[in-house]
Amino acid sequence: MEFQNTREFAKGLDAADKLAKYRDEFLFPHVNGKQVIYFTGNSLGLQPKRTKAYVDEVMDDWAKLAVEGHFYADKPWWDYHERFSAPLSRIVGALPSEVTVMNTLTVNLHLLMVTFYHPTAKRFKIICEEKAFPSDQYMIRSQVRFHGLEPNDAIVEIKRREGEHNIRLEDVLDKIKEVGDELALVLIGGVNYYTGQVFDMKTITKAGQDAGAYVGWDLAHAAGNIKLELHEWNVDFAAWCSYKYMNSGPGNASGAFVHEMHHNDLDLPRFAGWWGHNKERRFLMEPEFDPVRGAHGWQVSNLPVLSLAPYLASVEMFDEVGMDALIKKRDCITSYLEFILHEIDKEVDSTFEIITPSEPSERACQLSVFLHGEGRSLFDYLMQNGVITDWREPNVIRLAPVPLYCSYEDMYEFGQVLKAGILSHKK
Repeated sequence: MEFQNTREFAKGLDAADKLAKYRDEFLFPHVNGKQVIYFTGNSLGLQPKRTKAYVDEVMDDWAKLAVEGHFYADKPWWDYHERFSAPLSRIVGALPSEVTVMNTLTVNLHLLMVTFYHPTAKRFKIICEEKAFPSDQYMIRSQVRFHGLEPNDAIVEIKRREGEHNIRLEDVLDKIKEVGDELALVLIGGVNYYTGQVFDMKTITKAGQDAGAYVGWDLAHAAGNIKLELHEWNVDFAAWCSYKYMNSGPGNASGAFVHEMHHNDLDLPRFAGWWGHNKERRFLMEPEFDPVRGAHGWQVSNLPVLSLAPYLASVEMFDEVGMDALIKKRDCITSYLEFILHEIDKEVDSTFEIITPSEPSERACQLSVFLHGEGRSLFDYLMQNGVITDWREPNVIRLAPVPLYCSYEDMYEFGQVLKAGILSHKK
């Protein structure tokens, strides 16, 4: 498609967009009395309007039924999480038995590392990416120390080549071969939070497992954003948050995946809790833990139903839309945003550097842009003029044109605000 930097062209794309109606399903903040252009769905998604009804349902059941809501609510609380299994499995490419919802993201990664990281004197190293999200860095280092190891000895970071912003696949594979039989675990963010780079999870998973290691993925920026096939890729485990692209609300519940090949291996260590115990015998209060055969068997505590209600609202919306339709629009609207950035760059004689890969298969719903010659003041101008975006030091803005609620006209209008901001600083 040949793009044009005009409002009329952008409106034409919106008119032909089969997902355009979902924009009205969300609540937008306003700045100066005008609805914002929202680019931070990679940090916190907008609130779906349908969410309130799901939360109100739980509140009403609590008021009317109290403890009996566990069994007699319209959506009984004791198996509320099971409603996620089918739709969430379609979002992440899993079997229904391989997914569950529980806790929050870093908690789930810690719990999964209990199962999938048990170092020996010889096989003890973890491969992760350089400049992973800080929470992952803290988690991995603390796990290594918990096992009596030194992070500098046990953690191997895949680094970017000098002068490059993204990690090369061949460098990941070479590092896996280099570490060899010392490798216990590969744990990488499926989509890098800073650059928006999408890793080849299928290839990396196979390489890690061929080396004798487990392979897990932090899918915080991937779930609800990219095409995942966790079962087919043979991924050992994964976890993701629900409040970014999946719009479940701040700090909300996490999803987790455990491949079915591990479901019946009762020798795998895990931290046990009541809600992971055999569902049919849970209320017999037995002393010995008998885990559910499936991802639900990694649950620990009973469910935060008030947190799960917004997530269920979102998951059911995703199921209506389907990941294929989302990805088709995601690729088009991200390409249009890229085009707009290049056009404005030429018009204002500035120098933008998009550090996100240009190849669609290596990126998702994010463009990270170095604003060479521009500083924090340009970001402040955007925010003050109704463009909600994300600033990362030293001078990068992250732009996430989420296909469920961003429009092509938003992309055009952003370009105009960006141009005005740059020109105002040059005066």
